[in-house]
Amino acid sequence: MEQSAGGENVKNYTLEQVLSAALRQQQAIAVWRLPLQTEVQACISFAPQSTPAIPELEPSPAGFLFCPFETEGTRDHIFLKADITYSALTKQLHTSSDATAAQVSLFIQALAQTENGKPNAWPIPANPARHSDRNEENFKAAASLAVDAIRAESMEKVVLSRTTTVPLPDAFSLHKAFEKMLAAYPNTFVSLVAIPGVGTWLGATPEILVSVDQDKIFKTVALAGTQPFCEDGSTANAIWREKEIEEQGMVERYVLSCFKKLRLREYTEVGPRTVIAGNLMHLRTDFKVDLKEVDFPTLGTDMLRLLHPTSAVCGLPKEPALRFILNHEGYDRSYYSGFLGPVNSGAGSHLYVNLRCMQLLKHEAVLYAGAGVTGESSPEKEWQETQHKLQTMGKILADF
Repeated sequence: MEQSAGGENVKNYTLEQVLSAALRQQQAIAVWRLPLQTEVQACISFAPQSTPAIPELEPSPAGFLFCPFETEGTRDHIFLKADITYSALTKQLHTSSDATAAQVSLFIQALAQTENGKPNAWPIPANPARHSDRNEENFKAAASLAVDAIRAESMEKVVLSRTTTVPLPDAFSLHKAFEKMLAAYPNTFVSLVAIPGVGTWLGATPEILVSVDQDKIFKTVALAGTQPFCEDGSTANAIWREKEIEEQGMVERYVLSCFKKLRLREYTEVGPRTVIAGNLMHLRTDFKVDLKEVDFPTLGTDMLRLLHPTSAVCGLPKEPALRFILNHEGYDRSYYSGFLGPVNSGAGSHLYVNLRCMQLLKHEAVLYAGAGVTGESSPEKEWQETQHKLQTMGKILADF
């Protein structure tokens, strides 16, 4: 293997070659691009680690986390240690100091054998999640039941989701689908995760869960409320109903309650403001903490464990909302509305809620979408909201 000092491979490789080699070798790979950035990065892990609980961020080696909706369910939290990293900007690989030389050598051999444009099979789950494509009538019935429960003061809000399964186009390509997402959704965290035995997921999510960047700035957001994107490209004409304003306010108060539990008072809050994410607009409030000035070295992990699953994907209070979801949603969310992202990379740790995503099966894609139900909700409008959200990934498939 031709390397420079520090384990960097000086040959140029395309992202398509790197992805193809990982699939050919049946190695776990995560590929991503941060919002409003141009650099695409990837990490290949020779031995993904599974844990039943959310792992600690701060002592973690560089890698990528892929975690489920249920923190104590049947799905593990998966960490892909970055044995090999790749930057599409430099087109070079970098191997970690403790990566197995034999495995690195095999991967480089696989790279040499790849042919651009030649499709490779992607991982499908060893134990596929239950998928129940709820029709309009069933979804509205569940939403109506949720409204009744909220008005009876069993909870304040619950997020109900559903799936739809669509056939993959004959010309579908995993690499091309990722490239289409990069072009279509510059404001989102775009990701591709393929893990043998777990499955393959594509997504373009607008929602930061927890991030700590290279300048030690902690960030999280309160994101809720949805309406279709204005055709003129402006947020100035967005008109928010009381229901959406209150829904976003609930998420905001939830973030503040987590800060309060940690006795953290030194933070900045900006918002709510209207933001664009793909074909939709949302209300968003940004929270920041400068960890150079605030002595709280474990804030990333502590907030991650308090926040997930957030009220934006579960509800309030968390426990009764989660019970309602498990009893009435009718399927296993698996890694939808969980979280994912790079950990301790050169740019820091950036974890996003796994929204606007799809899971690939052998010949089909499972698309996911949810809507927040409050006491003021209309089941018809919540159904329409899920329809709009399904278009984020639906448009990618339709473009083949």
